[in-house]
Amino acid sequence: MDQSLSDSGWRGSQEGWLEAAYDSLLESGVDSVKILPLAKKLNLSRTSFYWFFKDREELLAGLVSRWREKNTGSIVKQSEAYAETLAEAMLNVFDCWLDFRLFDSKFEFAVRSWALQSDGILAEVREADRTRMEALTRMFMRFGHAENTADVRARTTYLVQIGYISMQAKEDVAVRMKRIPEYIAIYTGEIPQQRELDRFYARHGYRPG
Repeated sequence: MDQSLSDSGWRGSQEGWLEAAYDSLLESGVDSVKILPLAKKLNLSRTSFYWFFKDREELLAGLVSRWREKNTGSIVKQSEAYAETLAEAMLNVFDCWLDFRLFDSKFEFAVRSWALQSDGILAEVREADRTRMEALTRMFMRFGHAENTADVRARTTYLVQIGYISMQAKEDVAVRMKRIPEYIAIYTGEIPQQRELDRFYARHGYRPG
């Protein structure tokens, strides 16, 4: 009975604490992710935190794990998704840039900002970058590109998107959608077929004007 209360009653839940920590990280940076302010935000006692986490470091580790699984995991998964052409494979990856459920750009920015003050998080970010670019490289090689060419194309694809995130660039959806076929052509050397674009647009609820 006590355990049940700890999971869903007045002590809150592990996911609730993580969600509050996530919100604070995005709003004000890692220095704001502290137990007492989070407890106040959740209207819970400070001691309830310790039902779910050993200490603040374990909570921060949970945030990093969430970021790694969502953002890195989605890029890898999308790069490996079925596609008949390289252009279609790249459109699968582009799903990440347009679907918050796959890739959280604000979370990415917050973690990269955190890395500026933590060597441990910087190492996590560098490992994520390596894993993501290797996945994109494998995607290009799957469609016949030599390893060096695949590596350069993967880096071009990925680093442009990280630039978007780092600059906190904002684009109207219609403007971005209009640019995407050109991005695909530049990154892959292939012009996407209209049926591939139509499927991509449909996935994101977009109708070209």
